[in-house]
Amino acid sequence: MTFRITSLPLAPFQSLFALDDAALAALGARRMIADAPNSAPCRISLADAEPGEALILLNHRHLEDPSSPYRAEGPIFVREAALEARPAPGEVPDILGRRLLSVRAYDADWMMTDADVVEGRELGDRLMQWFADDRVDRIHVHTARRGCYLAEAERA
Repeated sequence: MTFRITSLPLAPFQSLFALDDAALAALGARRMIADAPNSAPCRISLADAEPGEALILLNHRHLEDPSSPYRAEGPIFVREAALEARPAPGEVPDILGRRLLSVRAYDADWMMTDADVVEGRELGDRLMQWFADDRVDRIHVHTARRGCYLAEAERA
């Protein structure tokens, strides 16, 4: 058994770059320019923006199930040049592999079954361990320090 890391889909975010700053602010979003390497991980492309690259910073509900006490939302970056990432089964994208991560396992009812803080280079092994448990349906990956949602993992 293996896993697949999935990004957010591009379609719901594509139109944001056509909005002016006032329209973005009305949505609680901001136009940003990446100012340092590895500082703005895009949740669509699963790649960090390069310094000088345009992004939108916005709030996103990544756990939407209204019946779950774990429903959650938070800030995400979307690169203007984003294309949807499609990591191969068992592949850990670089933006995950080089960060300290907070990882949360959920069952099919969106109840948390386990959680851990993991060095990114150890993520693949930890995902395999969790997916060996039939109760685990999906896993959310967050930055450990700021707690921002990065990606989801599912069985492949």
